[in-house]
Amino acid sequence: MDTTDSRGRGRISTGIPGVDDVLAGGYLPETATLVRGPPGSGKSIFSLHFLAAGIDSDDTTLYVNLGEPKNYIRDTAREFGFDIDGLNLLNLSASGDQFRSDETYTLFDSGEVETPSLVESIRTEVQEINPDYVVVDPVTEFRYLAPDDHQFRSQILGLVNFLKNEGVTVVLTSQAATSMPDDDLQFLVDAVINLGDGSDHLTLHVSKFRGSSVKSGHHTLQITDDGMRVWPRLDPNHHEREHTSAKLSSGVPELDSLLSGGLTTGTITFLSGPTGVGKTTTGLQFMKEAAGRGQRSVLYSFEEDRKTLFERAEAVNIPVGAMIDRGTLNVEVIGPGELTVDEFTHQLRSEVEDNHAEIVMIDGTSGFEQSLRGAGTDPMQHLVKIGRYLRNMGVTGLVTNEVHRITGEFRATDEEMSYLADSIVILRHVEYKGSLRKVIGVLKMRTSDYENQLRQLEITKHGLRVGESLPELRGILTGTPNWKDDGD
Repeated sequence: MDTTDSRGRGRISTGIPGVDDVLAGGYLPETATLVRGPPGSGKSIFSLHFLAAGIDSDDTTLYVNLGEPKNYIRDTAREFGFDIDGLNLLNLSASGDQFRSDETYTLFDSGEVETPSLVESIRTEVQEINPDYVVVDPVTEFRYLAPDDHQFRSQILGLVNFLKNEGVTVVLTSQAATSMPDDDLQFLVDAVINLGDGSDHLTLHVSKFRGSSVKSGHHTLQITDDGMRVWPRLDPNHHEREHTSAKLSSGVPELDSLLSGGLTTGTITFLSGPTGVGKTTTGLQFMKEAAGRGQRSVLYSFEEDRKTLFERAEAVNIPVGAMIDRGTLNVEVIGPGELTVDEFTHQLRSEVEDNHAEIVMIDGTSGFEQSLRGAGTDPMQHLVKIGRYLRNMGVTGLVTNEVHRITGEFRATDEEMSYLADSIVILRHVEYKGSLRKVIGVLKMRTSDYENQLRQLEITKHGLRVGESLPELRGILTGTPNWKDDGD
């Protein structure tokens, strides 16, 4: 169960997937951590993960139960599949056997007697079994038995210091509630982990951790039939690798000409335009060409189902099925509320770091904003972080942005997100002599020069076709496009 962090210091694993990542490796040995949260937030499960991992590593563990009936702890452990046959359980809950005898009731008649007696029971158990890890759940039960706050703090501080001096790594749990504040407990421990109930999902955040940096923010927490896991919030500053810039060809010479040879790898490009103009198809064209070179791409679709996406792609000569079979493409359809933003970024990181994806496409900024839980009031801040992460990792990012006005005054992005992009490719419907046509052009490209002309775009059964430049086209940026006649 012992690990080391980036500075070579010993760490104690929490036993929970994702939490060690948040804590830069896990608990520091011989420290005390307060795990706090409202009822139902998973404090006992959090503790059982820690002790079960210790048992798996042949460490000696002790669970001091002050709250729930003894059978509840055992039943909860079995329900989540924890092997706790080697767990030492000290049951001091109000439903315990010692509370049923007349002698015990007399002994616990006075608060001044009760609290030292409970502490002494814990001391005796620790000295007998010499545990490596101890959980006291919940430590706030002591408050009911202490005559005043001062006595409560003194008893907890004495208990924590005793356990640490015995070489124990300690986890205390606290029922966080306005009716029973635990600010004083937070001052007495080395670390504070908060389990919270967000508007649509559980979260974990670390408000205190002596001796080490941790990942900040409210990270997604999930409780499933297998127990608990945490999806850390993406921090692009923690991810970077060496990479070189090159040109990513679309395989369509005229489109590459617009882009001065293609997209620059390791940059973010917005494909911006109204519905039906060909944004997704244009992005898939770059992926198709990359697949021919054996490069892997991943497309996250927020606004189109898998069947429709596949049928449309195959109809324009983009063989997504064959690309998936060869392992050069992965398509993930993200439905509304299906994932939290942290789960999504974890999937994205796995594609980049484990599966070596070189192109990532986020298909639909509106869907991205509306589909992911836990995105807060400004979902675009998460897209900014994803963009920075992809740049740091040398991955090419494609983002389709739907401009809801099919005609009228032109805007590259409805959400004024152009500052997020290194490049902006615009696609637009225009009318010419009573027929509707599509045009494509480049509005912005930070990394290189680009062709400042518009070209006609056609999407046919043979694929993407880009025509010659259209110098006769006027007024597309003013919202009233028209064509200059040869006689003008």
